[in-house]
Amino acid sequence: MAADTEHDPRCAEERALLEGFLELDTPQGYRAEFIEGEIVVSPPPIGDHEYAFSIITTQVIRKAGVDMDISGHKGLELARGKRCTSNFVIPDGVFAPSELKIFRGAESWMPPDGVAMVFEVTSGKPDRDRKVKRYCYAKAGIPLYLLVDRTERTVSLFSEPDPPEEDYLEDVRVIFGKPIELPDPFGFSLETADFH
Repeated sequence: MAADTEHDPRCAEERALLEGFLELDTPQGYRAEFIEGEIVVSPPPIGDHEYAFSIITTQVIRKAGVDMDISGHKGLELARGKRCTSNFVIPDGVFAPSELKIFRGAESWMPPDGVAMVFEVTSGKPDRDRKVKRYCYAKAGIPLYLLVDRTERTVSLFSEPDPPEEDYLEDVRVIFGKPIELPDPFGFSLETADFH
């Protein structure tokens, strides 16, 4: 962040809010995130949400071109972009090549170095996954973002992050039932019929 924002009252407020966020003690099963200067608390996911998680992770384990480590609900500390503070985001799923061992010894909040793909399955507030989290992942340089949109009944793959623009350059979208190609290091077609 530029030096001229050091004394900006909005930045001071955002940093104070971040300090409070980092001290939160959320109820068991709930997730607390700090996204674009706001604290977001989400309840435990419903069964259909977790079923979509299972479909994705099972296919990656069975079909990916390389062995992948998978973490459900891993805290990532992401680049702040034009904000005063970092974003603290918990994707529904995080994949990284097993050879990197990025989860071993990781703190609660880790940098996204080595992450190959994150994914989200929409729930109560889908616009957060469609836009805000997408921009956070892009500005952090995460190569792939897979979005299962249960409301729209689509699966989108965002690729080619452009951190200065805070978005992805490529967006491929299919309706439930159509396969979507996951590029290397995954190298397979993700079947989406079971998302119905």
